[in-house]
Amino acid sequence: MTPQVRLEDFHLVQAEWTKLLPSCITDTIFLTPWVQTMWVNHFGKAPELRVFSVREGDRLVGLAPMMVRDGVLSFLGGKDLFDYHDFLVPHGNEDAFYPALFAHLKTLEWTTMDLRSVLQSSPTAERMKSLAEAAGYSTELKEEDKAPFMPLPATFDDYVAALPKKDRHELRRKQRRLAEAAPDRKEYTCTTPDEVAGLMPDFFRLHKASSPNKNRFMNPAREQYFLEMAKDLASRGQFRLSVMEIGGKRVAACINFDYGDSYLLYNSGYDTEYANLSVGLLNTALTIKEAIENGKKTFDFLRGTERYKYDLGAQDKSVYQLVVRR
Repeated sequence: MTPQVRLEDFHLVQAEWTKLLPSCITDTIFLTPWVQTMWVNHFGKAPELRVFSVREGDRLVGLAPMMVRDGVLSFLGGKDLFDYHDFLVPHGNEDAFYPALFAHLKTLEWTTMDLRSVLQSSPTAERMKSLAEAAGYSTELKEEDKAPFMPLPATFDDYVAALPKKDRHELRRKQRRLAEAAPDRKEYTCTTPDEVAGLMPDFFRLHKASSPNKNRFMNPAREQYFLEMAKDLASRGQFRLSVMEIGGKRVAACINFDYGDSYLLYNSGYDTEYANLSVGLLNTALTIKEAIENGKKTFDFLRGTERYKYDLGAQDKSVYQLVVRR
């Protein structure tokens, strides 16, 4: 049966979307319909949305959440808030999905197709590149960024023991220094909607204080998005806000998404007055410990090559950008 492509209603297709995602090559929280809906509600415009389905009769082959802005066809969602993008393609459906989708996309009005933040494990970039070149379009495929991650062992002691000698020594030294300087410190994780909503103002304060770039990033519109996301994902059991207090003052906080068999470190912040105690790094180390204790298989630091990620044992994976021009 020849696959057919149709334009879907963004809201009406979400039940099928939710059912399809767990079987997809790239199954990530950024591709869930609830996260994408939050982005649309804050930053999207309905006329720009283009959610395509590829179907063989009654069988859903895959979905393509996309948007068009100023002649640019791209994934739905912004790079500033989504670390990964992709189409929803279950394993085994590649040969049916990609040619049908691309044939349909050729009939639309756009000058550039900009597909960002595609994981190296996904076939999307290479498949779309080959189809575009066969159609006579120019293409540019490049590594866009690194997204460090690490597999998790059975225990936190095993994790520490597996770190390179220098990193292991530094982590233990920093832990001892913090314990000596702040024996009264508290460390806890908030997971319910009410808990996280009450602590998000402190998160914003710490996030903005930790670097000039983060201060510029966290504008009022993004604060509103973060707050809605925190409450919604907490209601789904997918949001964890981990906090460190010293002397009754909150000095570090980080957001992890709890999705599938992974924790995903989405964002963090710390009080620079406590930088000498490495509170940001040690708060992150505690979330790694928590992930291990909760039976997670991987810890994903998401995009960016900040030094602390590698100090904590991360290894690189790549995300790619494909640009197609007519």
